[in-house]
Amino acid sequence: MAVTKDTIILEVLKMNRGTARLFMEIGMHCVGCPSASGESIEQACLVHGADPDELVRKINDFLGEN
Repeated sequence: MAVTKDTIILEVLKMNRGTARLFMEIGMHCVGCPSASGESIEQACLVHGADPDELVRKINDFLGEN
């Protein structure tokens, strides 16, 4: 299953906990906070000033390698 900008952060983490590193690399150190269970990648990127398309690409690349 490919990750999209609409995918909830917690769902990504459930797919593979190793993806937490990708969120933290762009300043999203709150991957364990309650917001992660209801916030989409795009929503979180908007708050953190990150590019959601780039993060989605990195996540899908990472998941494809594992």
